[in-house]
Amino acid sequence: MTMAIKFFRDTYVDSVVQLRGMRAMRETEGVDWASAAMATPANVETLRAEGIEPAQVTDAGSNDFFLVVRAANESQAAEALAVGESTVLSSGPAGDGDRQHDAPRSLRDALRAQPESNVAVISVPGDYAALAAYQALSSGLDVLLFSDNVPLAKEKALKDHALSRGRLLMGPGAGTALIGGTGLGFANAVAPGSVGIVAAAGTGAQEAMSLLDRWGAGVSQVIGVGGRDMSSEVGGRMTRSAISALREHPATEVILFVSKPPSPDVATAVLATAGETPLVAALIGLDPEFPAPPGVVLADTLESGVVAALGLLGMTAPDTTQTLGPSVELSLQRMRPGRSLVRGLFSGGTLCYESLVILGRTIGEVRSNTPITKEWGLPAPDGSHQCLDMGEEEYTRGRPHPMIDPEARVELIHEHAADPQVGVIILDVVLGYGADPDPAGTLAPVCESVMADGGPQVVAYVLGTEHDPQGFTAQRDRLVKAGCIVTETAARASLVAAAIATGDPSLVRIPL
Repeated sequence: MTMAIKFFRDTYVDSVVQLRGMRAMRETEGVDWASAAMATPANVETLRAEGIEPAQVTDAGSNDFFLVVRAANESQAAEALAVGESTVLSSGPAGDGDRQHDAPRSLRDALRAQPESNVAVISVPGDYAALAAYQALSSGLDVLLFSDNVPLAKEKALKDHALSRGRLLMGPGAGTALIGGTGLGFANAVAPGSVGIVAAAGTGAQEAMSLLDRWGAGVSQVIGVGGRDMSSEVGGRMTRSAISALREHPATEVILFVSKPPSPDVATAVLATAGETPLVAALIGLDPEFPAPPGVVLADTLESGVVAALGLLGMTAPDTTQTLGPSVELSLQRMRPGRSLVRGLFSGGTLCYESLVILGRTIGEVRSNTPITKEWGLPAPDGSHQCLDMGEEEYTRGRPHPMIDPEARVELIHEHAADPQVGVIILDVVLGYGADPDPAGTLAPVCESVMADGGPQVVAYVLGTEHDPQGFTAQRDRLVKAGCIVTETAARASLVAAAIATGDPSLVRIPL
């Protein structure tokens, strides 16, 4: 085998374009492995683990882009690098000749070119993210801070600075927003409406906005605040500001706040500021003893939060459970005896967390790389239920996020399906801007294969709308045709999985 690598100095390449280059190289004859990424310290470590000589990456920096390939011989490696380079350079501004030289190289240059800009989207390594955010806030911009690995102290200082200037600091680690009808990060295409969303959960925001669109309410704004905002350390700084902004937004009639369980004291203080605009707080896994402040409706799943928001508008959600019982019974007939374990392979961290909550209530202990109960972490003992968040660093180091690259889950689907005790596999299929253009096209054939001849059944949830580039119905139908049970909400997917694992179809109609 031959390893070959090519660097592009001071060249930023978007993660979607990186994926295209990687796929093009992997499809080249003789290629055993290939990657395309920015030369961050973590990615450089991955290169070394794959066999790249240390001297080849000594001068690599986080602003450099690289293509790397392992192939049967030198000529095939060189051909693969050429294919990767051609794919990347034809995909966007990074290699677009004269336009690359004209691209702004600082925030000041960008504002000079686009003085009407009012939002900055920052996606740089965490070591540099805080400085970039300070510069944007000081320039009068709201900020979506997509970057993670920003120290807690810097997050608090950034949010205080934003509040002092009357700006929004969405993040760190804020993956989704919809501001003024424009989707930022991993957003879905939704119709305008009267529900404003504040979210300390990326895929939680996507689930809420997609259900509101599909069930006829639409969305006014989506403000992400970052997963740590409701912690005792951050104190809900940006959640308060976001709720206040939506209270003053004339098109917002109901506010839906989405989060994993926050610090109780912070939740009490923040929700007490709800004001006159009706507010639903969908706090996943909420303690049933938590008191509802005046004017606030509490919910403990994403589905029930959206249903409550619809109720405040005088609307009702459709009953999507009628066909699930018969589908569970058919799955039990197709599956070989002895298969009773659940394995969830998630691309969305919030959806994984919600599944852990629902499965914990119905089938007991579920192991995870992001456990609710510390003692239920990994490694998992034989015979355990498991839910894995494959967007976590251990699965994304050196490769794209599973929302961008559905192939990231293919190997694990086969691995878990080969376990004769596994009876059901849960998959979330996330659509929208930034996601893979056809995730069901990759996953459906794999699902059909593992379900054949009495294998484990696959329960899938498609998160998205008809307006998304991938098309909700087309993606759902592709999975249904492969034999998957496809549910209307993420929560129902977990209940269907529990029903198959226990042999009790009645679980699918549990009220949420």
